Amino acid sequence: MKKIGIIHTTPATIASLNALVKEKIPDTEVVNILDDSILGDMRENHDVEFVRKRWISYAETLEKLGVDAVLSACSTVGSFAEEADRVLSIPIYRIDEAMCEKAVESGRTISVFATLQSTLTPTVDLVRRKAKEAGKDVMVQTFLVEGAYSALMEGNKELHDRRISEEVGAVIDRSDVVVLAQASMASAVRAEGDAAKKILTSPVLGIEKLGRDLGAE
Repeated sequence: MKKIGIIHTTPATIASLNALVKEKIPDTEVVNILDDSILGDMRENHDVEFVRKRWISYAETLEKLGVDAVLSACSTVGSFAEEADRVLSIPIYRIDEAMCEKAVESGRTISVFATLQSTLTPTVDLVRRKAKEAGKDVMVQTFLVEGAYSALMEGNKELHDRRISEEVGAVIDRSDVVVLAQASMASAVRAEGDAAKKILTSPVLGIEKLGRDLGAE
């Protein structure tokens, strides 16, 4: 049986990611760590070095607990996950890496949506890095969906989803690919047909990549 550690920065991702692991990587044990102070610190640029140290300490704890891999559920702290991957003996995954790779493969005009500025910037940086690695010229459009994250934190998922869906709908026809930067946004847009094929979310793609790499699917 495989054992995966997931580090969350919001309770909004715990149930959905655990369900996806159960679906995509059967017979896998999941160990969750939640620190819901991280996003606030990153939004306010408050003692980021301490955020970095404690995130990496969570990965080290999971390593000592015997997990086969660690998944960072938060795109905002992707650079910390990459650093941990370089220094620990187990692989550390960014949940958004597979999504950004597929976005670059899928088109030239890439629209990136986020509900937090602290997530928008690192996601765009990752898309551009993946494009450079692939030798592709892309145009990245960025959209910050104001008020959606606060609605989600207040328990109003309907308003959160509606704000995202409306903003995506306004630009999807002039986008080759739409990237929903945060795992918590994954279920916000329900499109059909060609529009649905344009929309990329991180949870399924990230967990499928993790499963393939672990040889568990």
